[in-house]
Amino acid sequence: MNYQVAVIPGDGIGKEVVPAAQRVLEAAGRRWGFGIDWTSFEWGCEYYVRTGEMMPSGALEQLAPHDAIFLGAVGYPGVPDHVSLWGLLIPIRRRFRQHVNYRPIRLFRGIDGPLRDNGKDIDFVVVRENNEGEYSEVGGRIYHGLEEEIAIQESIFTRRGVEGVMRYAFELAGRRRGDIVSATKSNGIVHTMPFWDEVFAEVAAQHEGVRTSQYHIDALAALFVQRPEVLDVVVASNLFGDILSDLGAAVAGSIGIAPSANLDPSRQHPSMFEPVHGSAPDIAGKGVANPIGQIWSGALMLEHLGQPEAAEAIVAAMANVFDNGGPRTPDLGGDASTDDLTDAILKEIAG
Repeated sequence: MNYQVAVIPGDGIGKEVVPAAQRVLEAAGRRWGFGIDWTSFEWGCEYYVRTGEMMPSGALEQLAPHDAIFLGAVGYPGVPDHVSLWGLLIPIRRRFRQHVNYRPIRLFRGIDGPLRDNGKDIDFVVVRENNEGEYSEVGGRIYHGLEEEIAIQESIFTRRGVEGVMRYAFELAGRRRGDIVSATKSNGIVHTMPFWDEVFAEVAAQHEGVRTSQYHIDALAALFVQRPEVLDVVVASNLFGDILSDLGAAVAGSIGIAPSANLDPSRQHPSMFEPVHGSAPDIAGKGVANPIGQIWSGALMLEHLGQPEAAEAIVAAMANVFDNGGPRTPDLGGDASTDDLTDAILKEIAG
């Protein structure tokens, strides 16, 4: 079986870690009997500098026939972040109904995370609503540059969107350890967050085997730092999930190892898999970027495509490299290159 995967390496270190991850995925394919046909699209911020757009008209139609989208880092000096987000990432997420953002957080043995001395295993998932909530285009500004200038940004929470991410999170918790935490702020945000809480309670009543709790976002952020080992599945709105998942990556030792999946659970459209780290122009071209976030994102892609054994083997290979004192890139306190770490993972996969 061959999977059709669209590749957008993006900018900066994306052009280094994406090829590294492709090598690992191809090695897994050889071992488990599948292939990947890559179609590369050179879109992103550097493309924007040349053309004035993040991707060309008709780009979404070019992506649509693929089984998945494999995205690298996007970002370039001089290009505002909102240009890359609204010009490429959000259109892809919304056009392909990728309403679930899946972010695993795991502290690997051998990684000196800031909380390593707590002696506890850290292994949880943040499930973030991915298409609406606080990230809305509804709003505007008037009286530009005057003392009475006003900026208005509206949050949009739909029952379909909130129920969808809640159901995914509850089903995931049922397959894991059976615990789910909801991030809220209904004491201060008086309309959308009480609605979020109400839907959480409704979906919880349909999943009696899952243990539930909810925390205000500020208290939950503290829990991430003080007792992350108690977490299993965390479900959150678009903004809260964005912040919490990056905090979780820091707890796990480096944002350079954090993966993510933008999922259409219905599988009617291609899902997109990308690392959390940015394009890191300060180290781009030096060959020292950490490829783990991209490789782990690739493992999530294989799991979604129906290759769980290969996906598990890739994650196990990463874990073995760290546990056995293997190479580490500078962000993890070592001096290894991107290729050094990739080669060590490839060796583990080969057995």
